[in-house]
Amino acid sequence: MDLYIYYRVRNTESAQFCAKVLAMQHNLARAYKIGTALKRRPDEKDGLQTWMEVYLDVADDFELRLNEAVEESQLSSWIDGKRHTEQFVEVSLCV
Repeated sequence: MDLYIYYRVRNTESAQFCAKVLAMQHNLARAYKIGTALKRRPDEKDGLQTWMEVYLDVADDFELRLNEAVEESQLSSWIDGKRHTEQFVEVSLCV
């Protein structure tokens, strides 16, 4: 399963936020042997940017571990609104 998590971050805090998320993802990738990516939309609206964390080929219980890492990293204090999580599986698993 792959996880895609998106949310908004204030434009003025994006550089500091980016460093925190990348550090968290690096630790998670090493601990759980997974692929990660960090993306954001190229535009901004009302001083906010939309960001997306990607976690590839994760175990079923990884989302719990991710939530713990987010709390430990205090990422929520940088995020405007909620984190939205989407789960996707390979098409071959759906058939």
